[in-house]
Amino acid sequence: MAAQAGGDDRGSLLAVIGDEDTVTGFLLAGVGNVDLRRKSNFLVVTEKTSVKTIEDAFKEFTTREDIAIIMINQYIANMIRHLLKNYLKPIPAVLEVPSKDNPYDPNQDSILSRVQHMLGAQ
Repeated sequence: MAAQAGGDDRGSLLAVIGDEDTVTGFLLAGVGNVDLRRKSNFLVVTEKTSVKTIEDAFKEFTTREDIAIIMINQYIANMIRHLLKNYLKPIPAVLEVPSKDNPYDPNQDSILSRVQHMLGAQ
């Protein structure tokens, strides 16, 4: 069963764009979902994954009504930073997370930067 959030009976999904370890962890936690059209709520990014594939997955996840949160490894988010900077909708929320091999850098987090800008902190 997929992890759900939101208030309606169907709930909403958490989408994941990440390396194999990150996606596997979330799938083991039960967030994986494949609908009747064979559309999943996750993308495993390897060294062979093109930036276009990552961009397409991000665009798809941000337009799906059944997704409330998109978790993305920060180093992958850096590959599509131009899309993240232009994405302004509150739902689905985009959260950048570290990966096993790439630590979190708060200076690169687009949401943290927006919050700091709104609060006037630098």
